[in-house]
Order: sequence, then structure tokens, then C-alpha cells
Amino acid sequence: MLLRGRCGSCGVAISKRYPLVEALAGMLFVWIYLRFGWQLATPVYWLFAAALVAITFIDLDHQIIPDVISLPGIVIGFLMVLFVPWISWYDSLFGILLGGGSLWLVAEVYHRLTGQEGMGGGDIKLLAMMGAFLGWKAVLPVIFFGSLAGSLVGVPLMWLKRADGKLAIPFGPFLALGGLVYLLWGQQLLAWYLGLCQR
Repeated sequence: MLLRGRCGSCGVAISKRYPLVEALAGMLFVWIYLRFGWQLATPVYWLFAAALVAITFIDLDHQIIPDVISLPGIVIGFLMVLFVPWISWYDSLFGILLGGGSLWLVAEVYHRLTGQEGMGGGDIKLLAMMGAFLGWKAVLPVIFFGSLAGSLVGVPLMWLKRADGKLAIPFGPFLALGGLVYLLWGQQLLAWYLGLCQR
């Protein structure tokens, strides 16, 4: 605000995207604090959310999930669960294997059936990172929430662009959304769903 929307050194106008991304990250930090309160797990999930925000916008722009975020994120997530009392180290390790392995299997089957690459390696490493931070129980709900969001956006886009299923839509942002939904409301949503199944 003091710079009136311009760079302090060269005077070029700052894109509106920068404060919007920062505001999004700030809102996520507040939501995480409201969800977990002040405990050691809170800054762990602040770090997780910040990584997902960065991955989302990079994937939207360039259709790539940079290894420089996801690969260290797997290691950091595995180490950081030491500060998350409800996730054990073996939950995190199994989450890495299940997260990366499940998407690798989907990608491999699709490639063998169609001869085309349907899912990039970045998505595989991203879900492995999520498994590290959230544990193995989160993997299938994250895939479900991400796929649901992707379908709600992708199907209308394909219809509007008459793409016949060949429109390239980055899956990383939807996986990131699925991870955040699970982090903030996953347990409540699963309890609600299981309650419906028992009726």
C-alpha cells in the first residue's frame, strides 16, 4: 500500500495476483489455527499449506509440479509428524508409499491401456508428500475430494471447449484442494458419511 502497487526499485506495477496469493495463504493460516489451536502441529500444517499454495499456482501456470518443493516436502513431512501427536512415523511412511504408489499405479495402467501419459510424475510425488504430512488414512479421501473437484471443473470445461476428453487440465491444484479439505474438515466429513451409511 505504501508503494502504491509498484515495485520499490524499478517502479513496475505489481500484479494483483501477488496480494491475492498472500491473502489466500493468510486465510489458510487462520483456518488452520482455528482448527488446531496453538500447538506444535499448527506451524507444521502452515508449512504444508504454504507448499500447496505454491504448487497450485505453479501447476496452473506451467502444468508442472516442481520437484524442488515436492521431494523435500516428502522428507520434511515425514520428519515433521514427530510434532503431530495423532500421526505416527509409520502412518507417515505408509502414507508416502500409498500416496505415491496409488497414483503411480493409475498412471501406469492408463499408459499401458492408451499408450499416452495421463498423469505426470509431479502428481505422484505431490500425493506422496501429502501422505507424509497427513498419514496413510488421508490418501483415499484426498484422491476422492480432488477427483470430485476436478470433475466439477473439468467436465464443464471439456463440454464448453468441445475437447472430447482430451483437454489437458492440471490435477495438482485439485489434489491440493483435496488435501486442504481433508486437513480442515476431513474427519467431520468422514463421520457424516459413515453416519449416512449406517442409517
